Amino acid sequence: MKTKEAQINKVWVVYILLCRDNTLYTGMTNNIEKRIIAHNRGTGAKYTCSRRPVVLSVMSNPMNRTDAMRLELKIKKLAKGKKIAALKELRKGKKASRIT
Repeated sequence: MKTKEAQINKVWVVYILLCRDNTLYTGMTNNIEKRIIAHNRGTGAKYTCSRRPVVLSVMSNPMNRTDAMRLELKIKKLAKGKKIAALKELRKGKKASRIT
């Protein structure tokens, strides 16, 4: 069994998925490839299970678990319009000050 310290010291990312019905799903993981596969198999999250396939829209820079949890919560509190605006800024290479 993995120790709590080993879990904390892993590299984590926050990600936003675009679902088939054009909704957004925000999550965090320490293995993005495995997580997206799980979402598309229907085993990733209850929310995405009926909204497959999902596509990765954006992913944060690597960070520790605590920072990832904080960023995920901050993003989940945003309205969809603000999330989309922040995504557009990130895709243009600008700093998305609204979510970081």
